[in-house]
Amino acid sequence: MRPQKVRDHWSDWQPLAGWQPTPATLAETLDGGQAFRWHGAGDIWTGTWSACVTQLRMREGSLEWRSPVSLQTAVSATLPRYLGLDRDWNALTDSLPWRSDAHLAQCIAAFPGLRILRQPFGETLLGFLCSATKQIVQIKQMVALLAERHGVEIRWNAVSGRVQSASRTPRSTLATPNDDAPPCHQLPTWEELAVIPEKDLRQCLLGFRAKYIHATARFIAARPGWLEETEALPYAAAKARLLELPGVGEKVADCVLLFGAGKLEAFPVDTWVLKSLARRYGLDGWKPAPVAHFGRTHFGPLAGLAQQYLFSWERKFGGGR
Repeated sequence: MRPQKVRDHWSDWQPLAGWQPTPATLAETLDGGQAFRWHGAGDIWTGTWSACVTQLRMREGSLEWRSPVSLQTAVSATLPRYLGLDRDWNALTDSLPWRSDAHLAQCIAAFPGLRILRQPFGETLLGFLCSATKQIVQIKQMVALLAERHGVEIRWNAVSGRVQSASRTPRSTLATPNDDAPPCHQLPTWEELAVIPEKDLRQCLLGFRAKYIHATARFIAARPGWLEETEALPYAAAKARLLELPGVGEKVADCVLLFGAGKLEAFPVDTWVLKSLARRYGLDGWKPAPVAHFGRTHFGPLAGLAQQYLFSWERKFGGGR
């Protein structure tokens, strides 16, 4: 008799060395506009990337993680890089010009330990192509629908311990802190997106973005290795290639390179960054392009890290001042 398949369980919580964020900094890093596949429930954050699912929490000042038992090996191999544990963020932050920039110093103090995630490059591109004129909660809805309706479901078999890719039946992507690990979906690959009709993409609340995602998918699918080559290029060359894609402008390109390729010289300029530099640096009325140039010049080769501090502070504390 074949053993009955049962739902996988979460592993035990394990300490994760190399990062001790405050709860506010952890929330801002995971859910502050860098990534769109993290969800908080109480003090537990559940995230998905590629075929990995994990949960994070803070306990007595230490960060802990767990995953479905059958995914432990995959998660333990990729989580450190995803969270940037291979970089010395304290040293990087200390090298920013906060000693001569009182506002930057204030932003750093508000989010001690803030860092830049290193997400899968292709998934980062998809997320930020959904971002035009939308707020974080709306982007998360679009990304979740793309995964549920068009991504491969990740199934876990607690008896065999094997990960299985299966149906595309819509299921919730929000894991709960219960003992059972719920089913989740991977995001569709660009090759998979290329064969999905634009009208079906629009059903994921994409609106006009469906046209750009459909066209970008066809572009990438026709050029095997293009994404990997682009990610490996120096910042300027990688950005030039991304700007060839339908719907990718300066801000989206910089977001993809900062949060998906670890290129810290990228300085994305969105509404919050425009407000920050207008209010705190006297750049009122400046357009995004010169603001981005100012940011890279003033903050130096780690301008993207400074940008995230400015962005986070302006959203939480800037108000109408």
